[in-house]
Amino acid sequence: MFTKTSFIVFFLLFSYSCEFNQYNRSGIFFGGQIVNPSSREVTLYQGNKVVETLKLDKTIRFQKKFDSIVSGIYKLEHFPEFQTVLLEEKDSLWVRINAIAFDESIVFSGIGASKNNFLMELILKQKSESEYLSSKYASNSKIFNSILDSLLTEKKQLWLKMDSVNTLSPIAQKVTQAAYIYHYANIRERYALLRGMQWTLQEDSLFFGFRKFLNYSDNDLAFFDPYINYILNFISQKSLKPSIPYFKQKQTTDFNIERLKVLDQKIKGTLLRNNLARAIAFQEILTFENHLQHNRFLQYYATVNSSPVYLTEILALHSSINNMETNKPLPNIALQAVSRENVSSDSILNNKVTVIYFWSQTQMNHYKNTLEQVKYFQNKHPNIRFIGVCIQPFNSMVDQVQKMMETNPEDQFSIIDFEKASEAWVLTLLNKAIILNFKGKIIDGFGNFSDLAFEKKLTEL
Repeated sequence: MFTKTSFIVFFLLFSYSCEFNQYNRSGIFFGGQIVNPSSREVTLYQGNKVVETLKLDKTIRFQKKFDSIVSGIYKLEHFPEFQTVLLEEKDSLWVRINAIAFDESIVFSGIGASKNNFLMELILKQKSESEYLSSKYASNSKIFNSILDSLLTEKKQLWLKMDSVNTLSPIAQKVTQAAYIYHYANIRERYALLRGMQWTLQEDSLFFGFRKFLNYSDNDLAFFDPYINYILNFISQKSLKPSIPYFKQKQTTDFNIERLKVLDQKIKGTLLRNNLARAIAFQEILTFENHLQHNRFLQYYATVNSSPVYLTEILALHSSINNMETNKPLPNIALQAVSRENVSSDSILNNKVTVIYFWSQTQMNHYKNTLEQVKYFQNKHPNIRFIGVCIQPFNSMVDQVQKMMETNPEDQFSIIDFEKASEAWVLTLLNKAIILNFKGKIIDGFGNFSDLAFEKKLTEL
């Protein structure tokens, strides 16, 4: 049995062997173990590009020696979860993850571990602070700023301690500092979006003094979430009309076009600009109620974005949304039945009004709550069929769960290829629901299964 003690001993031995060989090593070694995996592979991304997809072996481990990738920020995905990892030349890094508690379980060991463990420590601390900070948004700007100053100082002390015992490269210093500096800068921008519309010029100057210390054109951080989230909210704050509350502006096409204008004026660096424009485009195109305005938005987006790949991606998403409009047939995708037989989605319909809902093996509480909602709907609407679709392929654990929850196997399926399915059905939220008429034509391609208004839609069928 692999005990906690043996796990620690393994990590110590691994770290020692890596340290002994680091000066003779070239390239980057990256490996790990995924406990309770939700799929049989992990994928490493650089920006939005797949670097490598690695299969888990019989011991649920993966590993790869990379000889040609550059030092920088990467994303490790074990579907449907992902996390940032900082990889540099001569790193020899091992990670252990429990997929059931993804972020909370991540532990790195080996050369390059300290910087990555520091990033994870920050993420967990920041998560634990979120509820507390949410309760402080009613405070005035002076009090709110002082709270954030205190939290920022605390994280800076943690960084200084970590930096003092490690020899960090310039890029590692930049990324680990940016992880807390831009996180709290982002919270300040969010506060200003919600509270700062009526501030005087003096109040603006006092509150936004932190901006002069920040970099608005850092291509090294172009795919680093804390930095990107901050720049997007900075752009939003600069795009606000002072007479209209943020929550009323943010869902409009005019606001997102204004954000592209601000981006064009204030942000430098092609890589960063294209990634930010892509993020704004996704937010706009996935605001389905703006669909009739999207051609106008896309015309402006094409003048700001210089990436043909991103433009093709956004246009494909727009086209997929068109295919999910009312009265159109549901696009056909490949599914897996409980029996492990592969079936097409159009073959599972049975001439009844049908609701398709979604769930994930890594969100079992969500699945339990969804099944309770299904039972409630079935009792009130016995003529409607409810089909559950798992976003990962089935496994033995799912079989046990479904048996325990007494689900009808004829109404349970899983997605075989999530990338193709998500493109065809525009799957962006786990709460998504699709309503079909008895002919398999779409009644609502973008329902929200947990929305109170969803039951009203069912009553009207």
